[in-house]
Amino acid sequence: MPRMIFVNLPVSDVARSTAFYQAIGFTLNPDFSNAQASAMVWSDAIHVMLLDRGFYATFTDKPIADTHATSAALLCLSFDSRDEVDDISRAAVAAGGRETRAVTDQGFMYGGAFEDPDGHTFETVFMDTAPAAD
Repeated sequence: MPRMIFVNLPVSDVARSTAFYQAIGFTLNPDFSNAQASAMVWSDAIHVMLLDRGFYATFTDKPIADTHATSAALLCLSFDSRDEVDDISRAAVAAGGRETRAVTDQGFMYGGAFEDPDGHTFETVFMDTAPAAD
């Protein structure tokens, strides 16, 4: 079996979060989803599990961070073009997310950041590797 990562995120409304993640390009895997959790697929190796806060709490004894007030992690999604970065940034805001850092062009690197409705922060990046190859 190939190595994969499952990012587990506590959410206040599984249905709302599922709709948000579908709007920004994730695919729902219904085989591992129910009223308490949605399995969202980004790629063959990267999956995001949206877990109802109560269900999430059954996996940890620690308090669950209020990610609107506290940064718990910065997750970064990479893209093949600047246009794809722009597309997901617009889609995130249109689906109820919030831009936390405007998209900037640093020449070889292009990206920004947004948060989902529960405050989980995703950075976006396109890296032009051609200059590094010279």
